[in-house]
Amino acid sequence: MATIRVVLAEDNALLREGISRIIDGEPDFELVGRAADLPQLLELIEDASPNVVVTDIRMPPTGTDEGIQAASWLREHKPEVGVVVLSQYKTPSYALALLETGSAGRGYLLKEQVAGVDELAQAIRTVAQGGSMIDPQIVDELIEAKSSRRKSDLSWLTPRESEILGEMAKGKSNAAIAASLQVSERAVEKHTNSIFSKLGLTEEREVNRRVKAVLVYLSDPGGG
Repeated sequence: MATIRVVLAEDNALLREGISRIIDGEPDFELVGRAADLPQLLELIEDASPNVVVTDIRMPPTGTDEGIQAASWLREHKPEVGVVVLSQYKTPSYALALLETGSAGRGYLLKEQVAGVDELAQAIRTVAQGGSMIDPQIVDELIEAKSSRRKSDLSWLTPRESEILGEMAKGKSNAAIAASLQVSERAVEKHTNSIFSKLGLTEEREVNRRVKAVLVYLSDPGGG
């Protein structure tokens, strides 16, 4: 069993201690550093070389969106590092900001759910493997706030399009989807454009289209 190296960033001392114990209690996790603010976190990432960062969404120095900033920095400088953002906020804008550069290796959990050890441990393992895990309550908020599309929109997709959307929901690129399904990348691009069109996402930027298409998929009982 490969060990997953984890760095934790949380400015609340009690929460930091509680989450540390959860991480320490898992046999395949190694807690390699703890931070209380964004500068300390970025320094730790450089020094400790984690596989996954578990971070509060709001920390010093500004107490606004440091967790999102850290995730963006990692996507640009260390894309192989997964991030699980812990938040007490169901505000859709935070989750969309986290997913703006793609859903691969990204998790967004509500702190009220972290009391359950399994949820946090599952999220860490999922993002370590390049997957994504978004709290179902957040998905509901996102769908309600950002998409007026109905779940029945998915019924318009062909079986192949549904299959590709399912792969997209795992955070895969077009190239990775093509390899997985043994089709050409051009065929995947053609199908994804059809998916976007059927879901009414033709006017969105590419990144937003992928995120929103995945959110529609995740919100459907038969999709994920």
